[in-house]
Amino acid sequence: MPSLPLPTEARASMHRERVAAALSHETPDLCPWQATFTPEFAQRLRADLQLDRAGSGAHNPHGGGNPCDLEIALDQDLLITSVGWANSYYGEGDRYVDEWGVGWLSVAYTTPFGVGHYTEPCGHPLADADAIASYEPPDPHRPELYRDAERLIADHGSDYWIIGSTVTTIFETAWALRGLEQLLTDLIEDPDLADAVLEIPYRYHLAAAETLARMGVDMIWLGDDVGHQQGMLISPRHWRRFFKPRMANIIERLKAINPQLKVAYHTDGCVYEVIPELIEIGLDVLNPVQPAAMDPVRLKREYGRDLCFWGSIDEQYTLPFGSPAEVRQEVSDRIATLGSGGGLILAPTHHLQLDTPLENFWAMVEAVTGRPRVARASPRA
Repeated sequence: MPSLPLPTEARASMHRERVAAALSHETPDLCPWQATFTPEFAQRLRADLQLDRAGSGAHNPHGGGNPCDLEIALDQDLLITSVGWANSYYGEGDRYVDEWGVGWLSVAYTTPFGVGHYTEPCGHPLADADAIASYEPPDPHRPELYRDAERLIADHGSDYWIIGSTVTTIFETAWALRGLEQLLTDLIEDPDLADAVLEIPYRYHLAAAETLARMGVDMIWLGDDVGHQQGMLISPRHWRRFFKPRMANIIERLKAINPQLKVAYHTDGCVYEVIPELIEIGLDVLNPVQPAAMDPVRLKREYGRDLCFWGSIDEQYTLPFGSPAEVRQEVSDRIATLGSGGGLILAPTHHLQLDTPLENFWAMVEAVTGRPRVARASPRA
């Protein structure tokens, strides 16, 4: 059977301890690891693992609604539950409208392993400024939003590190509502209007994160993509004006609920200019550490005392286009640098894409866990 052996009860009990040690800047028995998957890659991986998909539905790469059998079969150390706008990704049909009123378009792409789909916002309910004052966002207090979190904490909270995800916390949801170009214009030309739009997702995701924190998750995952490959999408000055105070308040309120709670923040790209200020407002974990955008060695050297890191395995070249040997070497390098003395949760820098060969995925898993598969997939599967 082409799978890793399922973890024993004794091994499962190590997941929480392993992550807690790493996030306390202590050397764990093994570097903790985690991975998320696009729906098509998850389907391909399920077939490779011979896992029954009955009743599981489509895989949510952001972690909402998944049964987590795939993650557990892979012996991951962290499990994710998600509440927020990010759960609107990967809806049904070529076009659909989510509960926020955002329109989506599904765009196909072709790989050697089949056809996948990305979704992208194509309709913005607040494109007309006159719509902002009367807009009614979804209710973040609906009990059904937290049933997945209840199940995950009850079933697996004693063994696994549970992440409560409220990513796309402010910026990404706001520009989906308003339109990216228009919101960027608002930041400069009409800051009061920009504030009105930003408050909508900020208040929603704050309420969701506080609820998850009270329920007992171990970490809240915040985030917005504010970087590109060479720098920031918005100026540090505008980040400080519009986003830093809101993120600071979220972190302060979460840690008032549980001082032991860890807070992670996701942003793609190069954000050297604001890392010291993320530390200042209480951030514990920076994700995803794209090696094509920021140097992992520099990050560890300059910020490793104050920050932990989550990610760092390159999804732009190494996983989709490298060799298994290159994948293994990159895992080894990251554990030796970012993971020196603890402080690393190893993961791909994005949801694993359909263009990633399974042999490269398994090379990553084997390198971080130290355990070979019972049987290997066919080459370039």
